[in-house]
Amino acid sequence: MQVTSLLSRREDEHEHEHHHEEGESCASCGHDHDHAVLPLAQTFIGLVFVVNSFVFTWFFADAASPIAAGSAMIGAIILGYPIVWTAISDLRRGLLTTNELVALAVVASFGSANFQVGGYQQAGVIAFFMLMGQIIETRTAEGARQSIESLIKLTPAKARRVTKSGEEEIETRFLAVGDVIRVRPGDNVAADGVIITGQGSFNQANITGESLPVDKKPGDEVFAGTQNLTGALEIRVSRAGQDTTLGKVRDLILAAEKTKLPLMRIIDQYMGFYTPLVLLIGALVWAFTFDLSRVIAVLIVACPCAFILATPSAMVAALSAAARLGILIKNVGDIELAARINAFIFDKTGTLTTGRLAVSRLQPMHGATPAELLRVAASAEKYSNHPTAKALAQLAGEAGVPVSEPKDFAEAAGRGVSARVEGAEVLVGRAQWLKEQGVAEDFLKSVDLNETEGFSLIFVARGGKCLGWIGLQDQTRAEAREALADLKTTGVRRIAMVSGDRQPVAARVAREIGCEEVMGECLPQNKVEFVRQMKAKGYRVAVVGDGVNDAPALAAGDLGIAMGAAGSEVAIHSATIALMNNDLRRLPFLVRLSRQTRSVINQNFLVGIFFVIGGLILSSLGTITPIFAAILHVVGSLIVVFNSARLVRQGEELEPHLAPAPDAPAPPAPALASKPVPA
Repeated sequence: MQVTSLLSRREDEHEHEHHHEEGESCASCGHDHDHAVLPLAQTFIGLVFVVNSFVFTWFFADAASPIAAGSAMIGAIILGYPIVWTAISDLRRGLLTTNELVALAVVASFGSANFQVGGYQQAGVIAFFMLMGQIIETRTAEGARQSIESLIKLTPAKARRVTKSGEEEIETRFLAVGDVIRVRPGDNVAADGVIITGQGSFNQANITGESLPVDKKPGDEVFAGTQNLTGALEIRVSRAGQDTTLGKVRDLILAAEKTKLPLMRIIDQYMGFYTPLVLLIGALVWAFTFDLSRVIAVLIVACPCAFILATPSAMVAALSAAARLGILIKNVGDIELAARINAFIFDKTGTLTTGRLAVSRLQPMHGATPAELLRVAASAEKYSNHPTAKALAQLAGEAGVPVSEPKDFAEAAGRGVSARVEGAEVLVGRAQWLKEQGVAEDFLKSVDLNETEGFSLIFVARGGKCLGWIGLQDQTRAEAREALADLKTTGVRRIAMVSGDRQPVAARVAREIGCEEVMGECLPQNKVEFVRQMKAKGYRVAVVGDGVNDAPALAAGDLGIAMGAAGSEVAIHSATIALMNNDLRRLPFLVRLSRQTRSVINQNFLVGIFFVIGGLILSSLGTITPIFAAILHVVGSLIVVFNSARLVRQGEELEPHLAPAPDAPAPPAPALASKPVPA
């Protein structure tokens, strides 16, 4: 039986993949890969021979028929051969595993047949059930693993490369940095790159787990494996092959599968002592009963497939559920650790806030309307690349406010812009700059916002007269308050926010998201010290940041979680867990998934222990036959595997087609009001 750790076997196979790619023999690496490719056809043929012996006996009522006996014997040999060969292969590699227990049971059952139909039928049925257990266990556990592979096998085999002579189709592996590729509607992107021409809407759910397609334009980055839904584009390749975001995701997932929980390592360590112990129990049963049938049953039920699959099957299922939502877990031990986290420390900018300026207040003056103020300001700023101009253009587009073409555009860096809009001279910028440009009125008296709390104010003047002012701020994420409240419901006792921004700004953001503990004006070393102080008080601390400037704090926490890791190599490698998008709702899901995984593992262990101990007692007493013992063995393994498979469906409420957009901007209507927009 294949009862050694599923993940450790996969590690051996992964390490030797290069041999097979080069056509080398499996024997060269010393690994028996028949464990992974199970003989379904052979199992079916063997079953036909065994069933034929039963049919012949039933129809002709001749229990001593040599035809029935021969058919049963051939079936038993066909079915038993893979099991015995697996045990021999283990012994040749110097391994003593529970595979030998099953092989001994099959051989003993076959040997005790004594050329009798019933004996060979028993051997064949036992071998069939043990082989079916192997097939179902491996295929079911592999099903969870393959759901991860399905997420990362999305890069097309070929790409359309644009050259001076036209378009040519080449294999993706030949793409190089700097190449220009053409992506048509419905195509998957072949490599990471930047859009040169064209616009399109991209489904990035397989990389970031984002809930809605993302519109992309020239200058925006796209990722390999994402699907272009609309528009024809040309993309300049920035990363190709294994260097793409998708390639790094794949490597991290495979690396996570090779890691083990401490409990899994303990099981592997002591499994070598388990087989001799079972053989001793079998010898004692024989010494007291001289009943070979009981000994065979003992050897079968003692094979702890359910017990050994308890942790790996649950971990693979949990990795699958997390990867589906864009959560990359580098070490399976972090799944177990997340269940014990009781404190979260958040960075502010780019984590709890979007890191982008957004209009929060429009205050018109002298009879102007909010829409007019926005139209004039956005028109004047149309050709500026300043974050303020982008925020105005975004709001104008969302509100359906038409933007005019400016003339005589000029920009004073860091101060403001001037342009002629619809025949009138328009100034947009800081108060002092407007005064220097000849706007004489006292327009500051109408301001009721405190810039020390993170508001950025710009003033708009038309024809030398102030038209009003606009307040902008770094917006908090739409789901931040909900996510933090959800963390508290999971039992997290302490949530804090640390920021390098000014204390009033940090305090305002904390109020908006419902965070009670906040510390501003923190240098990187201050953040690290804050984390250490919290850990010293006995908390299990998770640190959440953008993975770039928060690397020291991420490393200082028990668990480091980097957000927005898609496309960022620094972010992917700076934390123990990487969220490929910025949806904070993934954090309470991660905590719940961790606790559910731990619960499932405990349930699996109880099932495994119950079947092994209960089976040993019943077998020793002669209460169950070897065939029934084989059935119990398969049932126990199936219960464990299917119980673990429940984890694959966790987080369906956050699936792309069900969840609202996490980074959706606030509705435009309130932003046009003449009062602050609530967070």
